[in-house]
Amino acid sequence: MTSSAVALDNERIERLAELRRAIERALEGKTAVVELAIIALLARGHLLIEDVPGVGKTTLARAIARSVGGEMRRVQFTSDLLPSDVLGVSVYDQRAGDFFLRQGPIFANVLLADEINRASPRTQSALLEAMNDGQVSIDGKTLPLPEPFLVVATQNPQDFTGTFPLPESQLDRFMVRLRIGYPPPHVETRLMLEPDHDRVDNVPVVLDPQSLVGLQREVDRVVVDGALGTYLQALITATRSTPSLALGASTRAGMNLSRAAKSRALLHGRRYCIADDIHDLAVPLLAHRVRLAAHAEGYVPTREEAEAAVRDVVARVPVPL
Repeated sequence: MTSSAVALDNERIERLAELRRAIERALEGKTAVVELAIIALLARGHLLIEDVPGVGKTTLARAIARSVGGEMRRVQFTSDLLPSDVLGVSVYDQRAGDFFLRQGPIFANVLLADEINRASPRTQSALLEAMNDGQVSIDGKTLPLPEPFLVVATQNPQDFTGTFPLPESQLDRFMVRLRIGYPPPHVETRLMLEPDHDRVDNVPVVLDPQSLVGLQREVDRVVVDGALGTYLQALITATRSTPSLALGASTRAGMNLSRAAKSRALLHGRRYCIADDIHDLAVPLLAHRVRLAAHAEGYVPTREEAEAAVRDVVARVPVPL
């Protein structure tokens, strides 16, 4: 490796370390959660943060958006929100005698979809094209979205009042689903005693959109060898044949797991993947994409049951040496 290549590599490693430190200023004591969020960002994936109210879901989403720069827009999803409220609408200009597009909040680098599962399935589905193709169709016209484009969504558990389950097609567009959990006791004590202020104000902007795109392209150059490709395929296939799952992981899920593994390798300072990159990411990338086999009528499987089923599949697939 040339000296210039070493310098570039060191610069990349330091920028990723700065990104991690910046986000952790807002979400102290949650290193693993922050790492998962960064992995999704680098892999061009969308992030679904699911947890009970009051543990920092919106704080994490805002910290991510602030740290990577660019334009962020926030939409508070409610039961009466319409697709046009997110995408935009054509408005007639009487002076010009023509229609013009009033762009919705989706035309941003980072869309914070707050409490996404409080909107109706119709409004949720308005995000599908944007999340999959980076574009939207309005009144027969296809319009590109800014690059990079990231959806950071928060949602409350399904048993909370006023929530709708996300459709399978919507869940499949999210690369990672993560849970924050309560902070460590020493951090929680400090939060309860310190003056009330917005911790996101302490988050510095460490990247701009162009820099983030550059790091995403670096992820594309990370190598996954043949043995790991076989392992990845075996994991995806196993989710489709286990009796505990009625619906296994999709091809998109496998592609997402591959990109996320590359992203994790880069975050750990490697240009090649190892088995742990795939193994350790399988549950947060696959559990929200599978459907458990039928239980008693009217019973809704929990998130923990889905994760346990995927964890069991991962444990049964041999890891390449």
